[in-house]
Amino acid sequence: MTNRTDTREWDAGAYDTLNAPMTARGNDAVARLELRGDETVLDAGCGTGEVTATLLERLPRGHAIALDGSRAMLDAARERFAADARVSFLHADLGEPLTGPLGGARVDAIVSTSTFHWVRDHDALFRHLAGALTPGGQLVVDCGGAGNIAAVLDALRALGHHEHPWTYAGVGETEARLRAAGFDRTDVRLVPRTTRFESDEQLERFLTSVVLRTFVTELGDEAGGALVRDVAARLPAREIRWVRLEVVARLSDAGAAA
Repeated sequence: MTNRTDTREWDAGAYDTLNAPMTARGNDAVARLELRGDETVLDAGCGTGEVTATLLERLPRGHAIALDGSRAMLDAARERFAADARVSFLHADLGEPLTGPLGGARVDAIVSTSTFHWVRDHDALFRHLAGALTPGGQLVVDCGGAGNIAAVLDALRALGHHEHPWTYAGVGETEARLRAAGFDRTDVRLVPRTTRFESDEQLERFLTSVVLRTFVTELGDEAGGALVRDVAARLPAREIRWVRLEVVARLSDAGAAA
């Protein structure tokens, strides 16, 4: 694929009806945070705010910053939390430094779900995250890792689509990137998960709005719809097999690497 469209914009309404797998993984990530309840936590890739809501349950005296690169997603999150003063909203690109968008402020922790695989340069990504954290701050991540959606990628290649918009990293390279950015006390692992769909229609809706949305956008409704159906037909047992890259890390007490 060439001349790729902006992958940051999403159909927030469609996503909100299909986000159960992402929300479940996000809730698991939030559970891995070590919190007193008065911290400031950045939800990096908040989507429509489902996981942010879980995060707020653990921050009765704290504050959440809901960040997303999609204005539609952020607008949906803003509507969800319109009456909650514990949430602020930030439109920003994780591929760029966060110090400017955050106004020079730093956060106690960062949690992220199903987002980092959309960022091409993970070396820069972890530097940007480290620069936004207080010394000793936490980073907890769930994203696609090495081997993720292998059957989908096989189907795309068989159908002549050899490029894709994701970075699916492994354990060793991620640990090295974290250390280079100034993180220590790292726990990085690849965890298999499976989502099964009740019908062909449900699977195709998920592929259209989530997994293959950039392909559908670039190809248009007719060709994109045909691609979705062809990919769905090649997936075994109406399921998507994920490999999740799960990260729990602490920024060094000395702060981000120079």
